[in-house]
Amino acid sequence: MEFLKKYKFTFIGIGLGLIGGYAYYHFIGCASGTCAITSKPLNSTLYGGMMGGLLLNMLDGRKKKTIDKE
Repeated sequence: MEFLKKYKFTFIGIGLGLIGGYAYYHFIGCASGTCAITSKPLNSTLYGGMMGGLLLNMLDGRKKKTIDKE
């Protein structure tokens, strides 16, 4: 449960990215079928989820990297 609390913004980003990726495929897509990402709904949806998760993980300001000084 602690894991879900710690990474909740990342999971929200993944969910929003999945929706956005599929919406991009559905409304814009690739008419010729030669586009690597947008030619298939699975590729577009997974790519959107990955980008959404990375974006919200990067923007989450609560996580601070600490450097241990010896």
